[in-house]
Amino acid sequence: MIWTLQRKTLIPVQIIGYAITLIIGISIALTTVVGFLDIKPILDSESEVLNDNAVIVSKKISALQSVNKQSIYFTKGELKEFEEEPFVKNISFFNKATNFKISLRPEGVPFSTEMFFESIPDRFLDNKITQDPDWQWYEGSEFLPIVIPESYLQLYNLGFAESQNLPVFSEEIVSNMAKFTINIKGKDTADFRSGILGFSKKINTILVPESFLNWANKEFGNHQDFQVNRLLVEFNDPNDERIIKYIEDKNYIVNREKLERNKLTFFFKLSFLFVFIIAIVIVLLSISFILISINLIFHKNKDVLRNLYNLGYNNLQISTFYNIVISGVTFVSVILSIILTTSIRGLYAKKLVSFFDIELDHTIIYIISFAIILILLFSLNIIILRRVKKIIINFV
Repeated sequence: MIWTLQRKTLIPVQIIGYAITLIIGISIALTTVVGFLDIKPILDSESEVLNDNAVIVSKKISALQSVNKQSIYFTKGELKEFEEEPFVKNISFFNKATNFKISLRPEGVPFSTEMFFESIPDRFLDNKITQDPDWQWYEGSEFLPIVIPESYLQLYNLGFAESQNLPVFSEEIVSNMAKFTINIKGKDTADFRSGILGFSKKINTILVPESFLNWANKEFGNHQDFQVNRLLVEFNDPNDERIIKYIEDKNYIVNREKLERNKLTFFFKLSFLFVFIIAIVIVLLSISFILISINLIFHKNKDVLRNLYNLGYNNLQISTFYNIVISGVTFVSVILSIILTTSIRGLYAKKLVSFFDIELDHTIIYIISFAIILILLFSLNIIILRRVKKIIINFV
């Protein structure tokens, strides 16, 4: 009886309008979030080892610099001038091994090769590297982790291995199986077990933990003044037009592709954020619309609600019908949004997986949708119950 009476108070057009706007808003929000999460691994994979906040800057090597090697180094005045530029957030540099020899000998191989080490502060490194326990080197540690350029492995696989009919290796195999002995000769000598912790796509050097290189320079080097030939520069805004002009005026070298990529990434994220905000606004407008409609229904039919209260129905019993209707419409709307989002995702998913070596998480849509359903149902039920109580209280 009570539901038959309450059903007459509803206006179907308002319920349908709420459902349509909710479907549109949630579909846009879900598609935006899922699309961003799908593409994010691609952006992250392009910035392995060196994070996206840093750009490598060096000086151009000319014929004159081949004679005068000192000209490839940054002077203290140049460093100070660069650091004081308004578009520069922070400047650091590559630390390198000074005046001691380093040789690497693969396990089980009778020969060794000379090499060099450099390091950069951990804050410039990707979290994948810095969070690995093996990267944390302390004095007395027997194992020395190294990070090498990805191009080294490609050079072996596509060049040397191919010409000598040798097996090729993946990054995973090299990281897990390749072990070395590092020999250092300077004021003293020492051997360290070593292995490859990761591969760098952006830094063409062999990296070791900064803590190790600082210790090695003191133990094996001659403590001469360190000369800087490469900088790690963080910019306040990679889109600042003054950056390229300054670099060109000073005859410096910078990876312009990196800067352009930072710009694209910035606008990419900004675009997703903008679309997501629009979707949230649509969802909020949809919720506001149905709440205003419910409020108008309650005030228009306040006599009906009060009569039901006089007949012995409590606030919860009176609000239950409206809660079930709105909850049901909300639940169906979210389900339809999931179907629509899944269909949209299917349009790009196959091509994305075929173009890039990534795996898409197919559960993320359902996790987000489940959270949305819980939040909406809980909030709407509480609000509707409070509106009914307010009308009854004013009557009493």
